[in-house]
Amino acid sequence: MNARSSADRLRRLRWTLTALFTVMNTLGLVLFAWLLIAEDGDQGEERIDAALSQVTSSVSRLVSFDGTVDFGLVNTDVLNDRCPQFAILPGGAPAFQAHLSRAACVPMNPQLLNTLATEAVRGGKLVQGHQRGTDGTVVKVRAEPLRDKDGKAFAAVVAVQSTDAEDSAHTRFTLLVLGGTVLLVAVLGFAGHLLSGRSIRPAAAALQQQEVLLAETAHDLRTPVAALRALAETAMAHPAQSAELLPRTVRLASRMGGIIDDLLVRARLAAGVEQLSIQPIWLDQLVVGVVEDTTTDSAEITVTAAPTKVDADPALLQRAIGNLLDNAVRYGRQPGAKAFVHLTVAGGTVTVADHGPGIDAAMADDAFDRFASTGGSSGLGLSIVRWVAQSHGGTLAVYNADEGGAIFELRLPVSGS
Repeated sequence: MNARSSADRLRRLRWTLTALFTVMNTLGLVLFAWLLIAEDGDQGEERIDAALSQVTSSVSRLVSFDGTVDFGLVNTDVLNDRCPQFAILPGGAPAFQAHLSRAACVPMNPQLLNTLATEAVRGGKLVQGHQRGTDGTVVKVRAEPLRDKDGKAFAAVVAVQSTDAEDSAHTRFTLLVLGGTVLLVAVLGFAGHLLSGRSIRPAAAALQQQEVLLAETAHDLRTPVAALRALAETAMAHPAQSAELLPRTVRLASRMGGIIDDLLVRARLAAGVEQLSIQPIWLDQLVVGVVEDTTTDSAEITVTAAPTKVDADPALLQRAIGNLLDNAVRYGRQPGAKAFVHLTVAGGTVTVADHGPGIDAAMADDAFDRFASTGGSSGLGLSIVRWVAQSHGGTLAVYNADEGGAIFELRLPVSGS
């Protein structure tokens, strides 16, 4: 329950990190997109204002006034034939014949233009803003007063330009920015999910190792603990048998200690915290020492060894060979018979052969996985051997002998020194 809850919390943490990363990036992108869109809109307005200002200021210089208004220069100027269109209107000043440019870019209500001109003349200042043409088109207008030599406004130039082109360009730009923002949010959200997964991967791996370690501990200790309890209860019920039961109790306790040691080694190797102390060692001498220190349980063990030196961690290699020997002594026997085990050491290879039932060919590939040994053990001891072999750049193989029994072959690189 706790392990499952921890795994759920890690998954929720990943989604929380993804959401936080995505929200932060989304806020930044939305703000950036808003600034881009606003800037593009302002630039469009500025382009329209610049075009209108060029017309009104240029036309203002072309109109001459000496009691009467002269449009001669205006009629010959190129501004008179292109957009933005303009009109020169009296705007409430002494009346004169209004001048309209020949370019009719936007249909406008003359009364509206007159009103703008009147406002500019009476106020003596620039008037500008947005209006609508007679066809409903949104336009930008600019009314600039014309002044005589005394500085008095006598007319106004009213320039008009449609905003359709700029509005369309701004709409396309807005859609492009919004589409790019959505795409970037999606990409960054996916990247955030990957990054959050990578950030919690060490914690997930540690949790998985903890779950495996707990499962292996419970599985491997269940049988010896039950047997130890049974022996204790028998000794309590029959005190006369205590002397007979005590050796079995000691062996079970020793076996439990070995299981715990193997689990700790396995956990340290899997977590990468086990630092190998590599040094040249005589493999044949190490194997003979392991055999001499192993409880045989009436098993017959023989060794054939040739001098061979390998580069390895002595403690880990001693445990690996001890696990192979213990596995052969415990399971490498026929029912009701004692175990016969033969070890051969040569050329960096340790071979452990027994006279037991052998390995099922269908399960040979799984013989070194936890809970997968064919002799009733958890397989943890053999998996330790495989991990030790791999950490030294070696291999562990198992196969059946022609005459019966299993053969385990631990191969290590030979020392160059």
